Formats: sequence, structure tokens, C-alpha cells
Amino acid sequence: MDRQQALRLVFETIDAVNPQLAPARRLAKAADTVIVGPGGSLDSLGIVTFVVALEERVGDELSRSVQLLDETALSDANGPFHTVGSLADYVSALPGR
Repeated sequence: MDRQQALRLVFETIDAVNPQLAPARRLAKAADTVIVGPGGSLDSLGIVTFVVALEERVGDELSRSVQLLDETALSDANGPFHTVGSLADYVSALPGR
């Protein structure tokens, strides 16, 4: 999957999750939007909801089950879930079909 496809899936996930969030917590569809870490707008439940929704979308796109989280993915301040852009990079690097 290329980065544009991955970014599209992240944006679609933002569109799906944002209505469930308070207006002040909604994610902007921009590469530099912080998801996890200082300045991030999601609480722990919001992160889980977002990740599960994204895993479903990516899994559908790749026609296989996908697990995006590992034990360090969320704890690393500069990890793949830090920004929308870093998450798109992470998703685009997943093995294909």
C-alpha cells in the first residue's frame, strides 16, 4: 500500500471517529495532527476506538487481519501513533497482500 492510500484510510478513520468525540477533542485531517503524546487530543478510550477502527479499514484494504499495536507503539513519544503522518507512514510500510 502506498502512503496516499494509507493516508486516505487514516482520514476515513478520523471521519468515522470524530462524531463520537467532543468538538475540542476532534482530530484534524492533516499530517501534523498529534494523535498520541504531548498535544494529542485523544484520551485512552479515544485511542483504542481510533486504532480498532483503523485496523478494520486497513484489514479490509489488505484482505487480511491487521494488528497495529504492539507493546511500544503507544508509549514511544515519537512512535508511529504520534501524528497522522507518522501513522500513515507506518501503515504504508505494512506487508501487502
